Formats: sequence, C-alpha cells, structure tokens
Amino acid sequence: MPNVRALSTESAGRRTIGLRVRSLLGMKACSEVDFFLRRGGGLISRRDHPSLANTIAWLVRQGKLVPLLPGVYAQPELARNVEILMRAVSHRHPDAVVFGGAAARVSFWPDAPMGTVDVAASTRVASRPGYRLSRRRIPPELVVERAGLRYTAPALTAIDLATFQCADAIDVALRTRAATLEGMYEALRLTPNRAGNQERLKLIIDSRNEPWSAAERLAHRILRAAGLTGWETNLPVFLEGSLYFIDIAFPHIKLAIEIDGRRHQEDQDLFESDRWRQNALVANGWRVLRFTWTMLKEHPEIVVAAIVQAIALKN
Repeated sequence: MPNVRALSTESAGRRTIGLRVRSLLGMKACSEVDFFLRRGGGLISRRDHPSLANTIAWLVRQGKLVPLLPGVYAQPELARNVEILMRAVSHRHPDAVVFGGAAARVSFWPDAPMGTVDVAASTRVASRPGYRLSRRRIPPELVVERAGLRYTAPALTAIDLATFQCADAIDVALRTRAATLEGMYEALRLTPNRAGNQERLKLIIDSRNEPWSAAERLAHRILRAAGLTGWETNLPVFLEGSLYFIDIAFPHIKLAIEIDGRRHQEDQDLFESDRWRQNALVANGWRVLRFTWTMLKEHPEIVVAAIVQAIALKN
C-alpha cells in the first residue's frame, strides 16, 4: 500500500519546484524587459517583443510600466517626457510625424506651450490620452528625423503655431536662427489648401523685418505705420571686443532703438547684457532710446515723436 504521507510530500516538493521554476522564469523575463527598456531609452514595444507580452502586462498591473500608445510602454518616471512621448509615436506609427508644440520643444523652443502631442498620420487613427492624432500629409522636405524622432521642420512648426494674437513661434524661430522667412514661405508653398493659410501668409509678411520678440514686432508695425524709413533690425555691431545686436538701428546717424519686452522682465542675464550693450553703444557715439512693451502698446504716438526728435537732432 503506497505511503500517503510520502506521496503528499513528493507532490508538495514538485509544486515547490514548479513555483521556483516559474519564479526564475519570471525573473528572467523581467530582466529581459529591463534590458530592452535600457536599450530602448525607457520604452518597450510589445510588437517588437511578443514573447514578453505576459511579463509586460504583469508589470503594467504592478505599476512598473505605463501604456503610452497601444502596445508601447514606458517607465512611469519617463511617461511625461516629451521625447519619450514622441518616440512612442515612432514605435506605434513609424510613418507618422509629430507637429505643433512638441515639435517646437525638441527643435528650437524648449518652453513652447503644449497640451498634447499632435501627430499627423497618413490614415485616420483614434486619438489617445496625451495624444491628438489627425489625418494629414507632411511633405518629406519638411520632416526632420533625429534619434528615433520624426517631427516637422522648424519653419513649418513656427507657422503652424503662430497667430496674430501670439506670433511668438515665428519670433523665436527667427531669433534662434532655427528658420528663415524664406523657409517659412517655402513651408507655406509646400502645404497648400490648408485652413488658415491666408492668415499664415499675412503673418509671414508682417514678419518681414524679422522681429525677435512680440515687442519688437509691435515696434516694427509702429515704425512702418508712421512712414519712418532707413532703419534696420537686429543689426550686428562689433564694439570693444564684443558682438552686439541692436534691436532697431538707424546706422547712418548712429541711432539705436532698444526694445524691452517680456523676456527682459523674466531674464536677469538678458537685462544685464542689455545694459552692457547700451554702455558700449553710447561710448562709441551711438544715441540710444529705450521703449517698453507698455510704452509701445499704450503710447505709440509718443514713441514715434521721440524717434522723430532724435533723428532731427542727429541730422
């Protein structure tokens, strides 16, 4: 007669061995996931690793992975990183292109406003939390591919984001030399028949004097409306061993117009550098006038009168 106690002990031993084997296999699978996450910069795709599907699902339940797009997962601490969100798009939709605020952040404007990641796809795809997907074709000439990212070129990004209420995207692209007006005209030409293109064209024309800030843009409008001529913008001058850029200059009479916009209130280094620039200009025979955003916005006629008087004195 078989020993019941012995059989029970043997069965329990087998179960223990089975649990240990499954535990070891689970640990091995988790190690593989960790390896692929490191190699993937914090991302893993179920499509690329079908044998790890169960382990990935378990890690999601444990809160150690979060789904970004169907079949694409990230470590929780990286789930809000813009580049991670954009690379997830490349995993899920290899031909898709990111545009809008996310594209600006990784190319020329780190602080660009961004609610969701805007994605242009060749076919209609349902949007997901954190993403807004739309059917749109981006010409290949206007797509930048870098380190697993695909996003619109700065020229197109700038005119996509800019409006007459806030043209900061164009101003920042010009200031950082990420794009040129010629490039923006070309981006508009390559994306015809889009809603809003007429406004984009007017914005580019309004940018013809290449403003580097909203305040400079307003100053340019005021000078043009007043019929003043002979001025240049962002004029490079080399003084006392340093290169400076004058916001608005009448170079033939050495009259410099300096514009203090929002950035001067927020950036102490910029405020200081502007004072060094002004001192160098004055020391080298330039007359300098300074105007703030409030002056330009609320008292444009006084701004014009001050400039006209300075021109008369210089002449």
